[in-house]
Amino acid sequence: MNPPRVIATDLDGTLLATGRVLTERSRLALQAARTQGIAVLAVTARPPRVFDEWPELAACLDAAICANGAVVYDLTRREIGTARTLDGETAAAVAKTLRAALPGAKVAVETGFAVVAEPGYRKVDTVGDVRRFVDTFDEVFTAADQIVKLLVHDPDRRAEAMLAAARTIALPGVHLSHSGGEGLLEITAADVSKSTALAAWCAAYGLGPADVAAFGDMPNDVPMLRWAGRSYAVAGAHPEAAAAATDRCGSNDDDGVARVIETFLTAP
Repeated sequence: MNPPRVIATDLDGTLLATGRVLTERSRLALQAARTQGIAVLAVTARPPRVFDEWPELAACLDAAICANGAVVYDLTRREIGTARTLDGETAAAVAKTLRAALPGAKVAVETGFAVVAEPGYRKVDTVGDVRRFVDTFDEVFTAADQIVKLLVHDPDRRAEAMLAAARTIALPGVHLSHSGGEGLLEITAADVSKSTALAAWCAAYGLGPADVAAFGDMPNDVPMLRWAGRSYAVAGAHPEAAAAATDRCGSNDDDGVARVIETFLTAP
């Protein structure tokens, strides 16, 4: 089995161990892959600012696809290279529909630099938490410089149930997902997902699905796992992610991604 040209990995629940830890084994595997000419990409729901708090991880990567594919982040220049945004009117209409269907939910938008939230929004990011509250629901969509994700949060619901309910509603112009966050729906523009951003990045280098090995664990990883020529769902992955992947690997707490990378590096 030839090694891939690109390794694309989700972070939380996939590469990073419990407590959002980059283990020494994973760090060494990523660095060894790059030494052998394999590009390593983080493909995550997280915004770009998390890499300011994770410099050791950033040093192991060639690029970061953030916000479920809406943002490609240049880690060397520490700036957003491309951003595929969600139209404000569309985001507001979808938010109103979902708030009606999910009583108790509050909304915010991710700009790539901060979260702009309506009063009562209670989601706190575990890394890179930067929230700016506005006075009204409507201001969420006019105060944001750009919208890379619409966030719908209800701490009393599970994301799985929220996504199932949202999928029964006609919501044109958007792509729905969740990344395992309790009570959080993540919504991007309809043509934005981890797979579309990864495919575009690869195409710029003349690469395609057959050149990529991808790793993930949650529904937001499904498009990427389906697109990549080889894909691995970590142990304990969401059933949708497991069904989308071509292969399985160990859990994030067992260095599952690193173990697979090591097999690539020793392949003839």
